[in-house]
Amino acid sequence: MSSESVSRPRAPISQTELDEVIRRHALFQAGRHGGQRAMLSYRDLSGLDLSGKNLSDGDLTASILIGARCAGTLLNSAILFGANLAHTDLRAAKLIRADLRGASLRGADLTGADLFDADLRDGALATRLTGGEIVNVRIDEGASDLVGARMVNANLTQARMSGMVANHTDFSDAIMRNCKLVRADLRNANMTGVNLEGADLNGADLRGACLKGAILVSADMSQTEIAGADMSGVLTDRASGKPLSQLPMPLEDLIRRHEEWAATHGASGAPLDVSGFDLRHARIRRGAQLAALKANGATFVSLDLEGLGLQGAQLEGADLRSAKLVRADLRGVNLKHAKLNYADLRDCNLGALVLGASRYLPARLDGAELRHADLRGADVRRANFTGADLSLANITGAHTEEADFMNARLSDMIGMES
Repeated sequence: MSSESVSRPRAPISQTELDEVIRRHALFQAGRHGGQRAMLSYRDLSGLDLSGKNLSDGDLTASILIGARCAGTLLNSAILFGANLAHTDLRAAKLIRADLRGASLRGADLTGADLFDADLRDGALATRLTGGEIVNVRIDEGASDLVGARMVNANLTQARMSGMVANHTDFSDAIMRNCKLVRADLRNANMTGVNLEGADLNGADLRGACLKGAILVSADMSQTEIAGADMSGVLTDRASGKPLSQLPMPLEDLIRRHEEWAATHGASGAPLDVSGFDLRHARIRRGAQLAALKANGATFVSLDLEGLGLQGAQLEGADLRSAKLVRADLRGVNLKHAKLNYADLRDCNLGALVLGASRYLPARLDGAELRHADLRGADVRRANFTGADLSLANITGAHTEEADFMNARLSDMIGMES
């Protein structure tokens, strides 16, 4: 293969032509007469509107989409090898298993985009000349580049990003479980609150990056450069608080004693206090009744707490990120300043706990972090969300009567009635 390279022009396409391609592609996907797969390789789509369109499985090899509007566009399994997506609006786009090798995403906005199992590694295009010689095709400057892109809240689970240049990129609150980042250049990247559980960061450069509050459980950090990186509040395989071995007896026995104490109104049994403990490896029986539990500052990250009775529980400052609290009874709970980002709170009861004929105890979530929390169908009547961060939380179908959202962050919240 020759060391020389050649240029290949990109033929422009009009919005009308593009709309026809998309129409026929829809027929192709539906297996209907007149359908034809979208073949947009080496085309110039700069500035065109693809918002909400379906180009899944389409071929956009080496296409130019600079400044194109692709918010909510479906590009699942699409071929975007060597494409130029610089400064493209890809908010909430679906790029599941897309081939983005050698693509430029410099300055692109991928806020909330889904790139599950996408391939963003380096790549080179080649072509065969008339004489049979194979030469590289010059692709645009910034290939395999995420510099300055916004990947906030993006799903990059299992994405392949080894060797990717992503310095100064904003990955805050992104989900990057089992992501391949071998030798990736992540200098000065914002990775605040990112979930890198099981990620491969072998040889990655994280100098000057902010990983404040990031989850690095089971992550491979061998030969990773972290000089000058902000690692405050990072959650790793090391105990985050007191280990379960410091409990006076097995947790299961303590839970049974607490249930007895709650059922007999304190006549027998004993209350449970696990404040400051790391409970990530605990097994808590589904449906356990733990009213008035004390667990201030405890770590429950990714724990299954479905259906628990936690009425009046003290969970101030607890870490419940990605915890499953579906149908949990949380009436009157104290979750002040707790972390509940990505927590599953569907159909849970965060209403007030009735103490008497005219007395009630509202649930406290003041100052809590609930970014991306799923509160669909939840009862949050009279709950105190003062100063809480509910950005991108989903409260569709939730009962919010008399809930206090004063000074709460509600940006891009889903299901909030005006």
